[in-house]
Amino acid sequence: MSANPLPDVTGPAARRAIRYGWFTIGYNLIEGVIAVTAGLAASAVSLIGFGIDSGIEVAAAAVVLTRLTAELRGGHADEAKERRALKFIAFTFFALAAYVIVEGIRDLFIGEKPETSLVGIILTGASIIIMPWLAHAKRKAGLAMNSRLVIADAAETKLCAWLSVSTFAGLLAYALLGWTWLDPVAGFVIAGFAIMEGKEAWEGELVCDDDDDD
Repeated sequence: MSANPLPDVTGPAARRAIRYGWFTIGYNLIEGVIAVTAGLAASAVSLIGFGIDSGIEVAAAAVVLTRLTAELRGGHADEAKERRALKFIAFTFFALAAYVIVEGIRDLFIGEKPETSLVGIILTGASIIIMPWLAHAKRKAGLAMNSRLVIADAAETKLCAWLSVSTFAGLLAYALLGWTWLDPVAGFVIAGFAIMEGKEAWEGELVCDDDDDD
């Protein structure tokens, strides 16, 4: 798509996107505090990383929400500011990928054994249900608005969903089988996904995904 029209920031899809933004911030603030607290208590690096990802999600959602609110009040979209916001979202993808890679390598070589965290298992299990729904809803609103910014935010929420799966699998596998290697290995896969999505967000290409026909 080389000649996209300006995003529609006055219709119902824009208002839905704003509601999703507020929900994202509220949910991830609670999720992040619980994850980091439980991770520190259990010495579970993956759970602490999951909490940090929640903080990244809050930051990205705040940027998107600020832009959408300003555009809704002004009744028009500022493409230059949207591109800057997209680059910020791309940076959060790269930051998360770097964290997951560094901690994954550290876990594999040091072999540090955390304690079982029932709170972490329940929390990430809930996010496996909530995050995919939220990512789909955001993307649907973004496509309806023709907003690359909202679609990029939806991609970050989708990444959060995959990180929920990875963290849940690692915590559960350790609790049941004592496996400590599954979480960092799955984290490397997610890091690759984060780098790919970050590159697309940086280049403003997330709108060109063909995997959603809504």
